[in-house]
Parts: sequence; C-alpha cells; structure tokens
Amino acid sequence: MDNLIRASKHATFPAFLMTAVILQLPTNALAADDLAPISWPLLIIGLIGGLAFFLYGMEKMSDGMKKTAGNRMRSILAALTKNRVVALTVGAFVTMLIQSSSATTVMLVSFVQAELMSFAQSLGVILGADIGTTITAQMIAFKLTDYALIMVAVGFCLRLFGKNESVKSIGDTILGFGILFYGMKMMSDAMKPLRTYAEFIDMMKGLENPFLGLLIGTVFTALVQSSSASTGVVIVLAQQGLITLEAGIPVIFGANIGTCITAGLASIGTSREAKRVAIAHVLFKVAGVLLFIWWIPQFSALMKFIAQSFGAETARQIANAHTFFNVSIGLLFLPFIDFFARLVIWMLPDRPISKGVAPAVWHLDDAMLSTPALAIDLARSEMARMAKIIKRMHFGVIHPLFSNAPKNDDVFPQLTLLEGIEMRKRKIDFLESRTRKYLLQISRRELDGEQATEIAGLLAILNNIRRTADIITRTMVPQIERKNTLDVDFSDEGKDELLDYHMKAGKQLERLENVLREGTKKIARKIKKKELRYSDLDHHFRQQHIKRLLEERPESIETHRIHMAMIDAIKQINIYTASIAEQILAIEAIEKKGHKTNKGSKNKELVN
Repeated sequence: MDNLIRASKHATFPAFLMTAVILQLPTNALAADDLAPISWPLLIIGLIGGLAFFLYGMEKMSDGMKKTAGNRMRSILAALTKNRVVALTVGAFVTMLIQSSSATTVMLVSFVQAELMSFAQSLGVILGADIGTTITAQMIAFKLTDYALIMVAVGFCLRLFGKNESVKSIGDTILGFGILFYGMKMMSDAMKPLRTYAEFIDMMKGLENPFLGLLIGTVFTALVQSSSASTGVVIVLAQQGLITLEAGIPVIFGANIGTCITAGLASIGTSREAKRVAIAHVLFKVAGVLLFIWWIPQFSALMKFIAQSFGAETARQIANAHTFFNVSIGLLFLPFIDFFARLVIWMLPDRPISKGVAPAVWHLDDAMLSTPALAIDLARSEMARMAKIIKRMHFGVIHPLFSNAPKNDDVFPQLTLLEGIEMRKRKIDFLESRTRKYLLQISRRELDGEQATEIAGLLAILNNIRRTADIITRTMVPQIERKNTLDVDFSDEGKDELLDYHMKAGKQLERLENVLREGTKKIARKIKKKELRYSDLDHHFRQQHIKRLLEERPESIETHRIHMAMIDAIKQINIYTASIAEQILAIEAIEKKGHKTNKGSKNKELVN
C-alpha cells in the first residue's frame, strides 16, 4: 500500500483516481501526505473534478426526482388556495421533490400568466421554494461519502434492471446522489493538504469579515449557477476543519443572493411576469441578508447552542444556519406579501397595451425541455392562451355582421374590429408553429409512455385549434363583406337564431380555454354533452330558415347564402371544440390507466 501511495506521486491524477476508486483507499491511508509539499496542479484538478462530479450528480439526482414527481407538480400547484401558509408549504414541498427552485418559478410564471393564481399568491410559493432548496444542504451535511460508490452501484442497477420508468427514475435519483457524494469526497481529499497550509488558513479566517464572505459567496454562486454547489463546498471545507461557522454563514448568505442573480439573468428576454418573479426573489433574499448580516456572532452562537443538544459538528451547523435563514425570512415576509407585490409592480409596471399587438410566446421556455413533465404543462398553458385568443376573435366577428356602425377592438382600441381579428389570426399562426416545434423538441427527450401519448394528443389538439381560427377568418369574416353589399338585413328570427347559436359556440370556446388551462374532466364532458345538444339546435335552426324560404320572405332569400355559411361555420366550431375535449378526455384516461398499471406492478412486486 505504501508503494502505491509513493507511486501515486509520480502518476497522473486520473490514473491515481482510478486506482483509488478500485481499491477504495481509506481516508487515513492518505494522512501521511498531509505534511508533504502541496502539489497545486493536483489539488486544483481534484477540486475542479470533484466540483464537476458534484454538479453532475446534482443534475442527475434532480432529473430523477423530476421524472418521479414531475407529472404531479402541476396538479399540486394548481390546487393552491389564497391561503399564504398553504402556498409557502406547497412551494417548499414541490421544490424539495424536484430539487429545482427555478423549475418551480417557471411553473409559477405559467400559472400567473394563465390567471390560475395572482402574482401576490405566487410570492408565497417563492418563499416556500427557497425553503425547499435547503433540503439539499441538509442531505449534503450527512457524512455519506464513504458510501458514495455503494449508492452509485445501487442506482446503476435500478436504472439498468428496472422494469418500469418509476423504478428507473428512482435509480437515477440514487445514482445522482452517489455521484454527488463522490464528488464531495474528491474535493475533500484534494483539500486535505490545506489543513496545514498557514496562508490558506489565514485566508479562510478572513472570511469571518461578513462583507468579504458575502461577496465571495455571491460571485462563486453566480459563476457555477448553483447555490447547492456553493453550500456543498462550504460544508466540505467545514468537514475538513478549514472554515469556521462564523466564516461559513456570510458565504451562505452570499450563495442565497448569487442564486437570485442567476434567476435574474435567466429572466432577460422573458415575459413581464417572469421578470417580476425574479425581482421578487432578489428582494426577498437581499432584504433577508440585510436583516441577518448585522448579528452574525449572535446567529452563530444560536446555531452552536442548538447543535449542542445533538452533538452536531460545524458542517451540520452551517446547513442548519442555511435552513434557519430561509425559514425565517419565509415566515417573516409572509404577512407582507401584498406589500411586496405592489412594490414589484411599481418597479416594473405593465407595458402600454399597444405592445401586445406583436406575436410573442408567453409560456414556452427552452430551459424546461430537460423536464418534460413541466415543459408539457407550459405547452398546454400556451394552448389555453390560444383558445382565449380565438374566443375573442369569435365574439368580435359577429358585430359587423349585424351593424354598419364602426367599432374598434375592445382590447386594442387603436385597431378596428376586423384589424383585431386579423392580428389575432397572425398570433394563432405564430403560436401554433412555435408550440408545435416545442412539443416536437420535448418528444425527442427521454419520455415515459404517458408523456409520449400526451404529446401526440396535444399535437392533434393544436391542429384543431388552428382550424378553428381558420374558420373564423376564412369563412365568417368574408360574410361581412358579402353582407355589406346587400340592401336588406336578416329577418328578425334569423338574426336571433344566429346570435343565439353564435353565443353558445362562444361559451364552448370559453369552456375549452378552462379545460386546456386546468385539465378539468368535468368541463370537458360538459363540452361533449353540449355539442350533442347544439347539433339538434343546428338542425332546428336550419329547418326554421328553410321554412322562411318556403314562405318566400325577401330578407331570408337575399341573406340565404350568408345565413347558411354562418350556420355551417358555427357548427364546425362546435365540432372542433368537442373533438378537442374528446382528445383531452382520452389523454386523461390513458394517464389514469398508466397510474393504475404502475400501482398494480408495485403491488405485484410486493406480493412476489
């Protein structure tokens, strides 16, 4: 063994690392090297390599958790009430499961834009998400590095031999956890020689200056784009006795601010709501740090006092400080959410309404493609927005058919009614193209059977949404010009029938928007039920119009082509909305069947 250690001094770092992995050298076997001259190249390579393993393991663990729990995240968040405590708790729970506060934030932006929750409600979830991220630090503080390769082996076996996606996802989580801890072991081993290096020890003591530690924590976190990585490095330093609690706390504070900088940069070029969420995140963190940074000695004493009861070392004390800080600012700021919401809106007010004329996506985010469950939710939110746009087109097209009085668009008064319809058709074409490409990008990812089925169904729904918009612009709008060439109006009965039928189709589109936004099966069934009733109504209206023709009423004869074209168009809209509702119900049925199958497989495994 001594020969191996001496040989390692002349070997490359990767070769020594591979030898150490195979033989699993105990920690005390390297103790003799602590007094040897420090090899800075090997130390730096060990730190960088260990950090790379740590970050990759974190990503792998996060992906596994997202696959396991991601499909349930939308329903959990969508069930939020106006209760702030519930919002805080759900935010912490969701982020703990998917190990990504940024993923939680993206979902929040989607829900705010889809009007599922207010911006003020989303702030409670943001505070909870900050608490959820501290779970990672608590896990890291456990001394599990000696079992890292066992976790890697177990996770790999589950991933390789798992019979269903649920087991494989759990394997990914354990595998990532093992790689994460092995990265910590590499960093810890690389830093051992620094325990006797006086210059480094003096530098680490300098971090007890709170503002220097705050700066280093902020910059490092902004560079690696992971507060968990910063926290992990501090915990490794503490496990080696290289950093005190008083020095580690300001670095942790800096890591909390640094992760906000990352979120802020990610929000550049996104929607206004996304920018507001990022600003709120920064405000919470900066305000919290300003409250805590002035009493770090007292805060450290409190953490040490708490640790005495459990015999916790410095590493655990730092993890506890990280958790205590985020829980405290969450509970402290929770009663003032409305104030923060007004402050953020004041800092970033709504744009003038005219800027909404240009086509733009609101929900699709390429950063979420790595989490298919969440990316699918974003696509559904964008499609719900498309249904809302079509609903406005539908309600706008009827006015000029019955009145020659000029009318401007309700939302964009600088446009005429017809200009507003054409503008929205351009939006639908743009959004259909972007959403279809987004769904196809998701389909190239590693998906389970339910997700693949849902994407296929959403692509079919997207096609029907576009066809509905085409009916309005290609069939209904031309009838306006045709009607303007006539000197007669519809009969009073014909006008009432068209208005009634048109209003009912508009309500179907409104229900469709709610179904796409909330995934409510009850409303989808109602659309199907109404479509059957409206089919009978369509037949009745046609018979009534033919009866007026047989009576040779001049206004009915003159407006016959227009009247029938409008009846046909409205019927097609009802058919398409019912078809979309049927596809949504089919998707829900397959997902429900998949959950039952997975549950049955698990029960069978337990029996066996």
